[in-house]
Amino acid sequence: MSDAEGCRLYLITPPQLDAPEDFAKKLPAVIEAGDVACVQLRLKGSNDDQVLKTVDLLLTICEQTDTALILNDRPDLAAKSGCDGVHIGPEDMPYSEARAIMGDEAAIGVSCGASRHLAMTLADKGADYVAFGAFFETQTKENTSTATTELLEIWSQTTNVPVVAIGGITPENCGPLVTAGADFLAVSAGVWNHPDGPKTAVRLFSERMAE
Repeated sequence: MSDAEGCRLYLITPPQLDAPEDFAKKLPAVIEAGDVACVQLRLKGSNDDQVLKTVDLLLTICEQTDTALILNDRPDLAAKSGCDGVHIGPEDMPYSEARAIMGDEAAIGVSCGASRHLAMTLADKGADYVAFGAFFETQTKENTSTATTELLEIWSQTTNVPVVAIGGITPENCGPLVTAGADFLAVSAGVWNHPDGPKTAVRLFSERMAE
């Protein structure tokens, strides 16, 4: 993942995929509706076989659309299935262990809440990107911290490690995050629950990020 092209969309799958095959059929059109850098597969509560089968479905699509596939939480399954990277949080395994499993070439991103200190520590260890949030109220996951645009500004001015903004982001409220220096906007509900559909949401996000 690179921030060389300005702020881009970091698309997170819905919390539940009851019909992964149907989702996979719709995904290419959503990706191609705008500037999507990567797709994170986030399947809480699914067993290993379900995760691996879904990864297999999405990998082909991501390869065809030149989009990275990031798996949430599970470095072991990410490495086994050939994902481009993994995303881990403070409650998951330590970064060093994840890196040992994934190898040097894979992307590893880390959730840092609103802690610049944690982000700096993990960036120094080699994390490929850090994620701050939540910036706005979100129903996708329980809020444990509140991040500010000042945090994004300080980070973008003092380090070259890409930064992801996450948490309740919509096309209507994303502008200040882009201006503050976010390299990626991580969005789930803001796309999948958009009243005009996910393709429209991705297009609107891309327009806002380009402004």
